Amino acid sequence: MDNLIYILCAVLIVGGGLFIFLTNAIKIVPEYQRLVVFRLGRCVGTRGPGLILLIPIIDKAVRADLREQVREIPHQVSITKDNAPISIDFLWYYKVLDPAESVLQVGNFEVAAQGMATTTLRAVIGGIMLDDVLSQREHINTLLRTRLDEVTERWGVKVTNVEIREIIPPREVQEAMNRQMTAERVRRALVTESMGDQAAAINRAEGTKQAAILTAEGEKQSNILRAEGERQAQALRSQGYADALNNIFAAAKLIDQKTMTLQYFETLKSMGNGPSTKYIFPMEFTSMIENFVKSK
Repeated sequence: MDNLIYILCAVLIVGGGLFIFLTNAIKIVPEYQRLVVFRLGRCVGTRGPGLILLIPIIDKAVRADLREQVREIPHQVSITKDNAPISIDFLWYYKVLDPAESVLQVGNFEVAAQGMATTTLRAVIGGIMLDDVLSQREHINTLLRTRLDEVTERWGVKVTNVEIREIIPPREVQEAMNRQMTAERVRRALVTESMGDQAAAINRAEGTKQAAILTAEGEKQSNILRAEGERQAQALRSQGYADALNNIFAAAKLIDQKTMTLQYFETLKSMGNGPSTKYIFPMEFTSMIENFVKSK
């Protein structure tokens, strides 16, 4: 019975030791991670991804995440170049490019990077005027990323992006900005109103111009039509006069000398009926009477 107990204890001890051995010896590394392996304190390189076998007690592994990470830098009060206190918080993104260097070159990468980001932020803001800080956010992002990347590069880490989330200026500056914004809105309203008045005046002037042009065009067409009508009327009257003269000339050709003499007699008869006592006879009258007598 005692021997059985000893055997069971030995089996349990061996099984436990084997389990601990396998647990420490077999590692499964995901695609986005790498293991930095130290053998007797000496770095022997990186392992992974997949199934990795280590020597228990002799080998020690430190995991490194290769995915892009994002960290937040809480609000930091910085002094601008013109001595204005300003509160800024931002996000910074990084990615481990060399897992071994990220473990060997720095003890706690995230704490070191956060402290570096804070001091870099204050150094960058200290060289910029307050107005530029408020208006050149993209420029500040680029400066922060460049300076952080210069430091983290020796740690095998790449700073991919920096984004400022919020900038809180002093209360006096906020009040001045609000007054400026109100004045700017009033100015824009006045400009918009004046532009509307200008556009309306231009439209009215354009309408008056178009109306005057149409009126002048109408008068021109009316004058042209009247002149055309007058010309045609004159042409018709001239044609009528010409036709009448032609008829008179045609009729005159048919009248003989006797007919003209009779017309003179009729005229003398009318003159004799008048109150006048003086009569004037043309010189041709005597010759006309002679022709009339001879014909008889």
